[in-house]
Amino acid sequence: MPIMASHIGEENMKTLAKRALIASIFLCMTSGSVAAEEEASDSLRPNYLLTASINRERQSLSGAWTYSKDLYRTGLTDIDGRPAKPRLQRYRDIDVQSIEAASGIDFLEFDMDRGPTMMVPGAWNAAVPELRYYNGLVWFQKKFTPTRTTDGRAFLEFGAVNYRAHVYLNGEEVGTHEGGFTPFVFEVTDLLREGENRLVVGVDSAHDDQTIPTPITDWDNYGGITRPVHIVYTPRTFVDDATLRLTPDGLLTGSVTLDGPEANGTGVHVAIEGLDAEADVTTGSDGQAMVSIPAPDELQRWSPDAPKLYDVRFSTVDDQLEDQIGFRNIEVSGSDILLNSKPIFLRGIALHEEEFGTNPARRITPQAARSLLGEVKNELHGNYVRLSHYPHARVMTRMADELGLLVWSEIPVYWTADWDNPEVLEKAKRMQSETYFRDRNRASVILWSIGNETPVSEDRTAFHTALAEHIKALDADRLVSAALLVEGDEKNGHPLIRINDPLVDELDVMAVNSYAGWYGSNTLDELPSIEWDVPEDKPLLFSEFGAGALAGFHDPEGKQKWSEEFQAEFYRQTLSMIEKIPNLRGMSPWILKDFRSPRREHPVFQNGWNRKGLMSETGVPKIAFGVLADYYWKKMQSEPVSIESVE
Repeated sequence: MPIMASHIGEENMKTLAKRALIASIFLCMTSGSVAAEEEASDSLRPNYLLTASINRERQSLSGAWTYSKDLYRTGLTDIDGRPAKPRLQRYRDIDVQSIEAASGIDFLEFDMDRGPTMMVPGAWNAAVPELRYYNGLVWFQKKFTPTRTTDGRAFLEFGAVNYRAHVYLNGEEVGTHEGGFTPFVFEVTDLLREGENRLVVGVDSAHDDQTIPTPITDWDNYGGITRPVHIVYTPRTFVDDATLRLTPDGLLTGSVTLDGPEANGTGVHVAIEGLDAEADVTTGSDGQAMVSIPAPDELQRWSPDAPKLYDVRFSTVDDQLEDQIGFRNIEVSGSDILLNSKPIFLRGIALHEEEFGTNPARRITPQAARSLLGEVKNELHGNYVRLSHYPHARVMTRMADELGLLVWSEIPVYWTADWDNPEVLEKAKRMQSETYFRDRNRASVILWSIGNETPVSEDRTAFHTALAEHIKALDADRLVSAALLVEGDEKNGHPLIRINDPLVDELDVMAVNSYAGWYGSNTLDELPSIEWDVPEDKPLLFSEFGAGALAGFHDPEGKQKWSEEFQAEFYRQTLSMIEKIPNLRGMSPWILKDFRSPRREHPVFQNGWNRKGLMSETGVPKIAFGVLADYYWKKMQSEPVSIESVE
């Protein structure tokens, strides 16, 4: 439902003056640290954020789009990098059929109006069989009539396009974006016209040694416009960004940023519905104002047990932005993770961005998100999810806020990267920034991951250290982790696994991926005897462990890999092994459901699916699902339920 512009209500002058004085006192106490974070983020901050655009007036461009394959990229460039020939430029704002009917000497080798259609959002891999393993450039076109072209501004917002996007509106280039899992926005106020408009997007799914991730992964590439596209309408001067968080010392601090001709020196009223918590601030020359409000005693902290969200409004004379925000604290104390000052054990699971079904298209609707995360929360008895191996759709983190699931969020620095290339590092930082600015109001997000299973080297460690420093400068409130590789050894005749990674020094929370008993020579009955040599001064998470099983394939003796019984016994023995680690503070076994992976081609058991899911691709639980659910149920019964207000 759109949030319409509203005026700040009139108030008694004494009340207004008192509120402004209180807010200014706390602003002086906290603006230094907030300003430092903002300064650190400026260089990679997107031009427009459109925070909480789901609550604005917007026009969906979802539905049927026409498309045209362009494997040799002739719509972008000709041979030797020369400009593309006009007859191949799919983004031109022309009526091909009319030109052909004129029977002139010119001809064209495309017609976006008469091309086949595909549903957007959604990956082309699931659209038609001929595109199942297509990897390259595809052009998409959508014709639409804007709901309005006057009295304000218009922005084109993409949830994500995988991997590169070339965007044109009515034949004019709007912009480009690289990165397959983060949002981007272009202003199109001056390009929109009354009546029919032609939007063309060239989507190039190809990866190389300088992309993030690189070409080889263990998941499906899923090319296309994979998340929703909208036209977002705003006033001339509007609230582009607003954030508010709870600090450890009991303050609600944040900022509000206006964009437009009246952005400077404008009053903004901040109010939290249901609480006696509000403030009035005035933007500076940069259009930004810092906000700080004493947290009222009745403020209920967000937690998995009580995922309370508040409607927070940021209002000017011409605009109002509303977001649903939960307030909580997350920190590390020694080897404990503290949520709202109390230790918590993370009962989790890993998850790829893939909906249930035999032909997933990475089309994550609110219903699909609720179905996936509901299994974690209600059936697995979880309180935590690792959203692997890239930033998931915005609807997932918002649903986690609503359901009460803590979130590990990561960027796809996966296995390898061009470690000593400063441009690649800049791409990774930009992805971090885009993810942070999108999700910084999400109470569920507590962990930023800076990498997964990257072999130790000097260049690699320097790369990850730079990412750790970057995200800490952006966000001093959340924790930083990475999924590390481990080393195998032997001690007193028993197998030993250790963490030997200098990156540990940069992490708030250590995390390891371990597949002993699935890969390697260890048998399942050996797992409980494996010793672990890990630093004990920090919390440890098992970010992955797992074994493959084909749903419905059984071996009553539990000895044959790929059987549900073997997978279940793997879970029993692995849980027995890791329970002995004194600073174990949580886990996210691999993985909730079977998912597409071109690496996995056993003709009987895999057929293009990674079978380590606790559920089949259609959502049928395997035996191991019950093993983990029972383990988490017992863990949950031993933990106190906490619903707290700020003290």
